[in-house]
Amino acid sequence: MSLTTEDVRKVARLARLAMNEAEIDAARSQLSGIFELIAEMQAVDTRNIAPMSHAQDVSQRLRADVVTAQNEREAFQAIAPQVEAGLYLVPQVIE
Repeated sequence: MSLTTEDVRKVARLARLAMNEAEIDAARSQLSGIFELIAEMQAVDTRNIAPMSHAQDVSQRLRADVVTAQNEREAFQAIAPQVEAGLYLVPQVIE
């Protein structure tokens, strides 16, 4: 798909880009190249290829999900000005 100069002007206007004629010509050739690459990739037959999340068959080494911190809620709430049912009470700021 080849873009015209008018197509690039329209895209530039929609994107609120100020472009002179040299920039429009450069953008037209770059965008046309991108569209040609997309057309090339779409032409490849991928019906028998399974989707994959990574180019190599690798897996992440994960650590065991183990709790390492102790529950210190009571110690923290002991020094709080106001606590009720395990919750911190604060002054109302939105009416």
